[in-house]
Amino acid sequence: MVYVKPSRREDFEIVIICGLPLEFNAVSLLLDEYWDEDGDHFGRSPGDVNHYITGRIGRYNVVLALLSHIGKVHTASAAASIRSSYGSVRLALLVGICGGAPQAANGEEDEILLGDVIISRTVIQYDFGRLYPDRFIRKDTLEDNLGKANKDIRNLLITFETDIGLERLQRRTAYFLKQLQANATGRKRQGRYSYPGTAEDKLFKSLYRHKHHVPCTCVCRDCNSISNPVCDEALSLSCEELGCDNLYLEHRGQLDAKRQLEQDKSDKAQEPTIHMGSIASGDIVMKSAEDRDRIAKKEGVIAFEMEGAGIWEELPCIVIKGICDYADCHKNKRWQNFAAATAASTLKAVLERYIQTDKNRNEDLDPLERDSITQGASWYDSEVRGEDVTQGNELRVSSPQSSRHCIVQEGSYFGGVIKVAGSVVQGNRMSI
Repeated sequence: MVYVKPSRREDFEIVIICGLPLEFNAVSLLLDEYWDEDGDHFGRSPGDVNHYITGRIGRYNVVLALLSHIGKVHTASAAASIRSSYGSVRLALLVGICGGAPQAANGEEDEILLGDVIISRTVIQYDFGRLYPDRFIRKDTLEDNLGKANKDIRNLLITFETDIGLERLQRRTAYFLKQLQANATGRKRQGRYSYPGTAEDKLFKSLYRHKHHVPCTCVCRDCNSISNPVCDEALSLSCEELGCDNLYLEHRGQLDAKRQLEQDKSDKAQEPTIHMGSIASGDIVMKSAEDRDRIAKKEGVIAFEMEGAGIWEELPCIVIKGICDYADCHKNKRWQNFAAATAASTLKAVLERYIQTDKNRNEDLDPLERDSITQGASWYDSEVRGEDVTQGNELRVSSPQSSRHCIVQEGSYFGGVIKVAGSVVQGNRMSI
């Protein structure tokens, strides 16, 4: 099928937002076509400082945006700018990496492993609240909580909780992961998105500290409980350098099953499991197993990330994140590229199942050919003939250039002919 290059920003319905360059890199490998190979053709609204890549994934024209900084505030600002420039966006997809909450799993079948993918049902802003001398209390009133996703998104996500919906999603995700890896090889990035292997998937017991475990003279020597400090050097060293003991690893049945697939040299070993659930979002990098487990149990979340709360109420949004660590003090960066790849692959699989909405006839016209309505002013351009209208009713008007009608909400009383700038009325400004 031949796809026509869009001619205006209104032709873009999907925006993909990434917080890190490595997340952006993974997503860019799965675009089927780029619309800006020879430079930008679509521009942006005044005040929008975002930079965009435009292209196509499947049947959708997509806008790809990379945040200059992570965190809720920067994400919210970027999302507001996206909304001003791309007003036709129906779905925003926040795609990248996150920390998993493995103890939130309900049984062996729901075990969370590195490389698995989380899709948001809801987002919890877990660091928004009141800090007392002895505790932190999250603000969780109806006004303070983030709202639920819109009905369009909820109806899409519920299909992924059916057996056939989840099976299709996981099968296509596995397919697109191989496609991404092949594309990376073709661009001389071979190996960057390879599966790190089960030997690198280590979940230590929650109370086992990341500290010097070999004889030392630092404060790590006296660190025997969760409340004792560790030295600054230990915070930046790897488990291998500190001597963290694999005897303190948690046993997990799903990891054993993957290990067997590895031994059988099966490609299925790298296939991620997709989990649906609530995601904790805040401006804190979670590196504490004790706090991770406490918050996960209290809030019912299965992952931690840093951008979702910023975008959630600015754009209709789904958060898709690959698990790159367990949000504990033993975390490292070995899984980041692979987790970004599994998230990007899931993104493409989700878009396959997102049903395209028919456009209104007026939306397909060039902006210069359409009657336009501008909210916020209180006068009308051109000559308008209308029926008598009282506030709250609709005004049906005609233009010399067009036989189509426009509708203006909540006008004051009209009668006869309104000349150019001749009558000031309460309501909106219409240019026809």
